[in-house]
Amino acid sequence: MKMMADAAAPTAPIIPVATPAEKPKQSAAKTLKKVFPLGVMLFFILFNYTILRDTKDVLVVTAPNSGAEIIPFLKTYVNLPSAIGFTVLYSSLTNKMPADKVFYVVMTSFIAFFGAFAGIIYPMRDLLHPNAAADWLSAALPPFFLPLIAIFRNWTYALFYTLANMWGSVVVSLLFWGFANEITTVDEAKKYYPLFGLMANVALIFSGQYVKYVSSLRSGLPAGADYWGHSLKLLMGAVVAGGAVVVGIMAYMQKFVLTDPECVDPNKEAKRKKQKTSMSMGESAKFLGNSPYIRDLAILVIGYGMAINIVEVTWKSKLKAAFPDPNSYSTFMGNFSSATGVITLLMMVGGRWIFNKFGWGVAALITPITLLTTGIAFFSLIMFPQVFAPITAKLGMTPLMVAVMIGAGQNILSKGSKYSLFDPCKEMAYIPLDSESKTKGKAAVDVIGNPLGKSGGSFIQQVLIGIFGSLQASTPYLGGILGLIIIAWIQAAASLNKQFLAKSAEFEKSNK
Repeated sequence: MKMMADAAAPTAPIIPVATPAEKPKQSAAKTLKKVFPLGVMLFFILFNYTILRDTKDVLVVTAPNSGAEIIPFLKTYVNLPSAIGFTVLYSSLTNKMPADKVFYVVMTSFIAFFGAFAGIIYPMRDLLHPNAAADWLSAALPPFFLPLIAIFRNWTYALFYTLANMWGSVVVSLLFWGFANEITTVDEAKKYYPLFGLMANVALIFSGQYVKYVSSLRSGLPAGADYWGHSLKLLMGAVVAGGAVVVGIMAYMQKFVLTDPECVDPNKEAKRKKQKTSMSMGESAKFLGNSPYIRDLAILVIGYGMAINIVEVTWKSKLKAAFPDPNSYSTFMGNFSSATGVITLLMMVGGRWIFNKFGWGVAALITPITLLTTGIAFFSLIMFPQVFAPITAKLGMTPLMVAVMIGAGQNILSKGSKYSLFDPCKEMAYIPLDSESKTKGKAAVDVIGNPLGKSGGSFIQQVLIGIFGSLQASTPYLGGILGLIIIAWIQAAASLNKQFLAKSAEFEKSNK
């Protein structure tokens, strides 16, 4: 969960005037000295992110007395309080330490935990997990509490899930992009940030194949060995190594890049500190209420978060049924991550054409329409398996496996369209705003939009599971709610497009 807004886009630094012959050399030096290390840093951060994302799902979904049903409860009752707690801790650290020290403290804490989990915590899981107390609670409490009891029973897995989930919001969004935005000019961002997007998807492909490779090594182990425990050590070993590379690159940049005035303006940090980039919950709510433009933008963010949450949890429940073994589940997720990276790379190429040919409005509508059409196919197959049984039989597959594959395709296309179209649309929408609206608007969306998007879908699933007793029984209602959410999302995108075009025209006119 992103509780803090990303750093505001900095103004271009003051650079000593150079002759035309000198400028190409300075540009090449900046590329090699600043942008290239940032790209390598992002590669390893996202390499780790993909491994952690796939591993956290394997742990909690295939754990004893658990399943995909516990994910909504984890996101609401564990992830959300943890994110709030981290926000308080991070604010305290930034008040007491310089930014580079905070980076090192947070990164080494993550690395230490993931290394300790594979080497110490997981091997001791039978000793650490309170199975007897959980059995007693299961017998004493109503069925509604079973997901919460499963979290209590497998608390070390829940802790891993939470910290792995926070890697995306903390290390990727807060530490990396906060640092990159501090030392990169607007012109450099326009030129090189798209290349970072390509680097990110290359990392997805590599990490997905590494996960698949590690899972395949079980065939060389003796009978009776802890296959998943062995895989976990190799996976977390890669995470620790990747984290160490990131820390090393940061140390290099602190010593050789940030001290070079040709790369970073010494006055930029002083300018950045004067800008208010965070708001309280009350301030954010008030700002959203007074700005239809920002309110529509927040609905886009909330709509995506709720929709993808509903789809993913339902799909993962089918995935567990098809692949109950942790290594088989992990192998599938490795292929899934690699396919997501490849599809996103292709969609990024097509995304530039869509923006140029059709404009912002069409680009903003592709992600919700993709989720809606693939969602209809996925939920129809789950709710009416007997109707599709003759077709699946001709394909030589069971209805369950077809549902898993269609769900995977839906998630791949949804994530690909998000990375290639939705995210650029969202960030582009801030450009024509005035300085105050741009800063406060982003803060409002980050403080309210992201939490509601991530927790809203989870809360809906909890209520339906409590009413109907299981995720399977709740599926028809989840499908209907998904449709309503996407319709509201599409309406907000259409409304925002009109406002965006008007403000863009004003922006261009004022800058002539």
